[in-house]
Amino acid sequence: MVNAARITAAELFGKQQDRLELRWLAGQKDGARRVLEAVETVARRPSLAGYLNTIYPNRVQILGTEELAWLDGLDARQRWETIQKIMDVRPLALVISKAQTCPEDLRIAAEESETPLWVSPRRGHELLNHLQYVLVRTLAPRITLHGVFMEIYSIGVLVTGESGSGKSELALELITRGHRLVADDAPEFTQIAPDVLDGTCPDLLQDMLELRGLGVLNIRQMFGDTAVKRNKYLRLIVHLSKPSLEPSPTGMERLTGDLGTRGILDLDVPTITLPVMAGRNLAVLTEAATRMHILRSKGVDPAAAFMARHSHFLERAE
Repeated sequence: MVNAARITAAELFGKQQDRLELRWLAGQKDGARRVLEAVETVARRPSLAGYLNTIYPNRVQILGTEELAWLDGLDARQRWETIQKIMDVRPLALVISKAQTCPEDLRIAAEESETPLWVSPRRGHELLNHLQYVLVRTLAPRITLHGVFMEIYSIGVLVTGESGSGKSELALELITRGHRLVADDAPEFTQIAPDVLDGTCPDLLQDMLELRGLGVLNIRQMFGDTAVKRNKYLRLIVHLSKPSLEPSPTGMERLTGDLGTRGILDLDVPTITLPVMAGRNLAVLTEAATRMHILRSKGVDPAAAFMARHSHFLERAE
């Protein structure tokens, strides 16, 4: 399930008020409800935060010493037209840096247009870095998947499978073997970079693991703080499935493993499928699958090495 990301001016102000020492100058009554949707960030020449730009407006406009000096250098008519143009594009907020005095005409225009206007003692580049980071993280594409998200050998592994396939039991066994739980049942993944999916746990499910017959377990209380982790980048999916009764046409999975990929947002995540059968130690198999993924990411492929060795023996036999 893909989640629509959004943020209001009031939420952004609340997140950064203490860190950036923000104060509200104008537009608080109605401007606090102004919303920035994630879909707006893919518009032509988007920029979530930046210094004042009237040609390609940023969603959060920062006014430093140079920007205010530029406004002061305009004649009365140009200044009025420029300020109106700034307000007409409905930015999420305007921020004045270094606690500079806000021009009265700018404050009045912000109040009349219900545009949030803030001031901070921080320098412009600090405001830019913090606000850009928060907006990118908040508005990044995100999705909720069904499965158990674990940290195994320091990489993020999502265990998937049909209901009742043993995902939670496998997770509990892995926790007893020293691995860490990130999220059970509904981990949330955010694409924070072109090649990075950051997985987290919803607040409601934090530290919890549900098992049939035992109910809900608090993993942090049972195993300590080291048994859980707040977030992790997704690198591998281990899918639990019923064993197939029919062999594949090539039979290559006996050598290479049942490998594949799964598209999540804009990324293809490596996947390995493990058949679930009585007597199989899925925890050991999952650990082995993770180790194999780590080796493959380093360019080590035992299946390719075996096939090359086999070809060499055949050539010698001839």
